[in-house]
Amino acid sequence: MKNKPRRINCHRCRHYYVTWEPRFPHGCRGLNFKSREIPSLVVFRSSGQPCHFYAPKKMNTEKQSKPGDIII
Repeated sequence: MKNKPRRINCHRCRHYYVTWEPRFPHGCRGLNFKSREIPSLVVFRSSGQPCHFYAPKKMNTEKQSKPGDIII
């Protein structure tokens, strides 16, 4: 049985950004391109390999809200 590679979640990558362009709403600063699809899918379809530029975002643990917190 062949192991499936795990899908990369670009929304959790530090290189991912929203372009606000209706035709190309997703962008990758690591590979310097914009796309209609999530960048990791474009990379996998074109190369057959998962994105090698994936780097998790640094999470801000200081101001994380907890259940029941009031946000003003």
